[in-house]
Amino acid sequence: MTTDPAARDAPGAEEWGDEPLPSADHPLVGDRHEAAELPAIEPGIARESVESAGRVGAVAYPFRVYEAEIEVDRPLLAPRVDRRVISVDRSRRLAVRADTVPEVAERRVEDVLVLPGELSPDQADEKAREAAFQWTLRGSILADAPEIEFARVVDAYKLFWLAERPGGDVIVDSVRGEERPFEG
Repeated sequence: MTTDPAARDAPGAEEWGDEPLPSADHPLVGDRHEAAELPAIEPGIARESVESAGRVGAVAYPFRVYEAEIEVDRPLLAPRVDRRVISVDRSRRLAVRADTVPEVAERRVEDVLVLPGELSPDQADEKAREAAFQWTLRGSILADAPEIEFARVVDAYKLFWLAERPGGDVIVDSVRGEERPFEG
């Protein structure tokens, strides 16, 4: 990450453990960089293994992942506690279910575009609470609003590989390995 105290204390910088993710106005964010040190979700697909007719670039999307505990009161029964993992894509403003809280490590990423987070940490928290509430509504009849607590929160970047191909460029999810045409 950065050791620059001005960047670490910049307004809008989010927490990632003891180190913050860069804020949207930080020089690392929104531009292509030769290299950047980022807290990143461990890729399942190595950049070097992506088939390409040319170079393979990288895009870093800011994510905030929550391990949530949802307590639902039930009449005449003990409360039920559900656990959910919620991943909020802070660039695209989406909350989706996840299987686990990912492993995160500080990585040096070469030739990378670091996208800005469009949601503040508080806005991402609210998006995660709304998703947990909606998912709980689908599985339970509620007499009262469930109690939602975040047992764990992880801020990290998810990497996508951009590969040049003769039939058109593709974007590859570095965690799942899924490919789709790049429409940029």
